[in-house]
Formats: sequence, C-alpha cells, structure tokens
Amino acid sequence: MIYLKLFLTFFKIGAFTFGGGYAMIPLIQQEVLTNEWLSGEELIDVIAISESTPGPLAVNASTFVGMQTAGVFGAFCATLGVVLPSFIIILIVARVFDKFQKSKVVNGAMLGLKGAVVGLIGAAVLTTGVTIFGSAIHNGRELFAIIFLLAGLAFGLKKKMNPILLIVISAVVGIIVKPLL
Repeated sequence: MIYLKLFLTFFKIGAFTFGGGYAMIPLIQQEVLTNEWLSGEELIDVIAISESTPGPLAVNASTFVGMQTAGVFGAFCATLGVVLPSFIIILIVARVFDKFQKSKVVNGAMLGLKGAVVGLIGAAVLTTGVTIFGSAIHNGRELFAIIFLLAGLAFGLKKKMNPILLIVISAVVGIIVKPLL
C-alpha cells in the first residue's frame, strides 16, 4: 500500500537524519529515486520549490513528494512520517536534557553529529549540482544561464541582500532567460 510505504519511508528519513532539511536531501534523493516516485529532474524541482516556500525543507519536500505520488492523503502520510520522529525525539530529549547536558558522552556525540551534518549538506550540494549541471552541459547556452544566475547569487550574498529578494530575482531571471535558450 503506497500510503504506508510513504509514511514509513519518510519516517525513516525523519528518524535517521540529523541537521535539518539540507542534511536530509541525500536520503530523500536516494529513497525517492529508488522507489521511482519522481525522476531526478522532478526531484530537483521539488527541492527548489521546497526551499522557496515557507516552512522547513523536509516537511515541504515530503509533502510535495507525497502529493505527486499519491495525492492529498499521500502528502499527509509522507508529512506525518517525516515530522513524527522529531516530535517523539524532542519529547524524550526535553525530559532528560537537564540530566545529560554536561555529559562528556553526550557532548562528544553532538560534536560527531555536527561533522556528519556538514558532510551530508556537502553531499546534497554535490549530488544536486551534478544533476543540474549534468543536464545543462548538453546545452551550452543553458549552462551559461546557470553560471550567470550563480554569479548573480554570489554577488547578492556578498552584498548581503535579503534571501527572499535573491530567490525572487533568480526566479524572475530564470523565467525571462529560459524561453531564450
């Protein structure tokens, strides 16, 4: 049954990924592509939309994947699956945090998890970049447009522009440039 599979898949993603939405991208990518719920290109679009809309990336991505795969109830099952582990874990942590806050074992585990999170975010950047640039390399003009957009993004970040404004400008430029390619 697709609803149970969506719930269990996203429950696993929510339970075994630390560090937020960016750290979840490699596991989401692996599960979605393995189950053939979306193509690589569609998944990149889901990640872009998930990042551009209000709310946590993992919740938005699970909702979009569930919706594309099995409609509204699929979106509900996938979203519930990804948020439930965090809810359960935070309830447990809140009960025992004071007791273990100064523990060397807990602090060591947190240090190790921080390194893993950085690695997972780096993996997400690489796998997403390969998907985006892999298809763009076949069309030199599209690759040029992507490089142009990245340069604009870098300029905006250097000038400390509002991230929302950067997203809107990038989307508008993409809308204008895409038909020209």
